[in-house]
Amino acid sequence: MKNFKKAFTMVELVFVIVVLGILAAIAVPRLTATREDAEITKGRADIASIRSAIMSERQSQIIKGISTFIPKLTANTTDSVLFKGDGTRTLLTYGIKKGDWQHTAAKTYTYTVGTTTTTFTYNDSNGIFTCTADADFCNKLTD
Repeated sequence: MKNFKKAFTMVELVFVIVVLGILAAIAVPRLTATREDAEITKGRADIASIRSAIMSERQSQIIKGISTFIPKLTANTTDSVLFKGDGTRTLLTYGIKKGDWQHTAAKTYTYTVGTTTTTFTYNDSNGIFTCTADADFCNKLTD
């Protein structure tokens, strides 16, 4: 009677470990890039929502006979939720919680993706919310 042992050889185990290592080396950088792409996409959606809300608020004020743009997008720089309006006029109903977005000055905001931070300013005379720093990164967020 023959005695067969069913097991993997050392060569087979080493081969599997090498293949898994190669796959991990390929996959990890791709996952990192995907996270940054997701943060840029979130920023693009936020910017589109903010700009749309500025125009929507302006249109509702024109119907009431008020021809000015909303004076501030956030009531105070210490607010934990941004872009809700100036306290008397509403912009985004639920706002955007601080995190990637920060309110740094009266009409200045920053958005951070990874280690890159870009600045946005709001001009209440024409209602424009625009990127003012790092043209390449601004293009990624606004084009």
